Amino acid sequence: MNSRARSRSRSGTVWGKGVSKTLAAAAALSLAAGALAGPREQAQRMHDRIAGVPADETVLRQMTQMIENKNPLGAALLATHNRHFYTVTLKNFAAPWTNRDQSPFVPLNDYTTLVIGLVKDDLPFDQILYGDLLYYAPSVSPLPSASSNAHYEALERRMNDPSFDPETDIVQTAQSAFYPLPPNATAGAITTRAAAEAFFIAGTNRAMFRFTLLNHLCVDMEQVLDTSTIPDRIRQDVSRSPGGDSRVFMNNCIGCHAGMDPLAQAFAYYNFNPATGSIEYTQGIVQPKYFNNADTFPDGYVTPDDAWENYWRVGRNALLGWDPTLPGHGNGAKSMGMELARSEAFAQCQVKKVFKNVCLRDPDANDHEFITDLTQSFKGGYDLRNVFAQSAVYCRGE
Repeated sequence: MNSRARSRSRSGTVWGKGVSKTLAAAAALSLAAGALAGPREQAQRMHDRIAGVPADETVLRQMTQMIENKNPLGAALLATHNRHFYTVTLKNFAAPWTNRDQSPFVPLNDYTTLVIGLVKDDLPFDQILYGDLLYYAPSVSPLPSASSNAHYEALERRMNDPSFDPETDIVQTAQSAFYPLPPNATAGAITTRAAAEAFFIAGTNRAMFRFTLLNHLCVDMEQVLDTSTIPDRIRQDVSRSPGGDSRVFMNNCIGCHAGMDPLAQAFAYYNFNPATGSIEYTQGIVQPKYFNNADTFPDGYVTPDDAWENYWRVGRNALLGWDPTLPGHGNGAKSMGMELARSEAFAQCQVKKVFKNVCLRDPDANDHEFITDLTQSFKGGYDLRNVFAQSAVYCRGE
């Protein structure tokens, strides 16, 4: 374990900075439920679930002693510095977000490595949807490219070498330094090459919006359907009378498109070009795909620029918990990504996904208070490492 890991482990108090008494009480109940499991067994279980591999004897003794000293969170945080937490747990955790099939069996890419890097550097995880961030390994050839995933495939092979240390060998740079994007057009995972190849290719860019909701707010379009939303920005390619029946539009189509289209307008200048294998950004010029099938309903909305607006701040989708300090409108993917990332739904989504990953089950009614309190704690600094550790502590008696 390197010096940074040791210093973090020593700094862990019984419940960590800023964590409420509710979390402490919840984990105390978990300990009571698993009273038959001693400190060593609890340490083994936490390490296995966080890192995906058994702890070596030295680390296991350290974790056991921390638990005996009433510092289970410190023990869990120690486990998060095992190299396999980055190269296995986080890689498999994020891989399904990077493709339409939501498969974990895809090569390492810049999207997945961004997730690893944000957690590694303890950066606020909400930047996943708006930061000008890219992570790579300078020692691995070839370097990142806007037109190829070769660097990350080589990095994945390098990760199998026990001498590779993700905490030092993977470093941060700017997306705008490697990709054809100005800094104000970068938006974290949204503008990674992997996401562009999966969700900006062809189509109308609505796929990027739908999968961003699904991956980072844990809701799909059917769950945010609201037929009361003003339909003035639904594009020309949406029929107002599918199959000759306007009731289908009024009772179904309008419910998704009325809110989605004004938000997805943020992507108006983006495309993925399969011929070059690269993301494209045409500042000030709306991509032709936004005018596909314009004859379907010529009186529909004609996209003039990348100005977006969140109509879901009113109506039933206000329950997604939008940040009142943000204006709810803007230009481009970066500001729209921040709108999504600062929502209550985003924070709760990350917490529930980590809980399932660590506890090997979905949270149920008995976990409601823990999930609610951990969500609020997460919003205090968007520290995803802490969410992994807290979840492992909570479930260590199971």
